This record gives sequence, C-alpha cells and structure tokens, in this order.
Amino acid sequence: MGGMNIQLTPAARERMRNFLAASPSAAGVRFGVRKTGCSGYAYEVEIAHSLGEGDQVVEQDGIKLVVDRSSLPFVDGTQIDFARQGLNAAFVFHNPNVTGACGCGESFTVEEQN
Repeated sequence: MGGMNIQLTPAARERMRNFLAASPSAAGVRFGVRKTGCSGYAYEVEIAHSLGEGDQVVEQDGIKLVVDRSSLPFVDGTQIDFARQGLNAAFVFHNPNVTGACGCGESFTVEEQN
C-alpha cells in the first residue's frame, strides 16, 4: 500500500466509529478535499458507500479511511481531530501541506438558518 500517513486522534476515531455504526454497509470514511471558496480547497469527511477507481484505503483501529488519488497529495500527513467549540462540533485538520489558509479558516461548519 502506498505510504499514506493520516493520523486520527481518539476523538476523531470515536466520531467516525459513530458514523460507521449508523451505516453498517459503508466501505469506510471518505476523507478528501474539494475545490471551494477563497483559498481553493475545503476538507470533506463523509461516509464512503463504495470504493472507486484510484481510491486508497488506510485502516486505523478498525476504521477504514478512504482517500481518492486526486486528494492524496493534499491530505497526506494530516492529523484529523474532532473538537467541540461552543454549540458546534467539527473535525479539525492539522495539515503540514497547507501553505496558505485563508482568514476564514477554510475547514469550518456553518449552521444553516431556516
């Protein structure tokens, strides 16, 4: 397997375990980046329902992390944590590859107001 190095903190593992428990048929947790907003990329963590061409899988403590080939250069070496901040709880990413993060923090969540 390629030398993919992504660390999960205990809090992140716990959170992903809860995700996966709700989707027993899932292939794992997909972690990647998508193009967005001001500095160009945002992180995504979601249930991977199936594996695609070029997906890399790394397993930590029974949690399968699925990373697609196009995201790999951006996320290799990242540590994923999970933190509660006030009413919001979100994954937090410590990524040594990031050279310029925009002022908005880029990996943030916004509660939608209806």
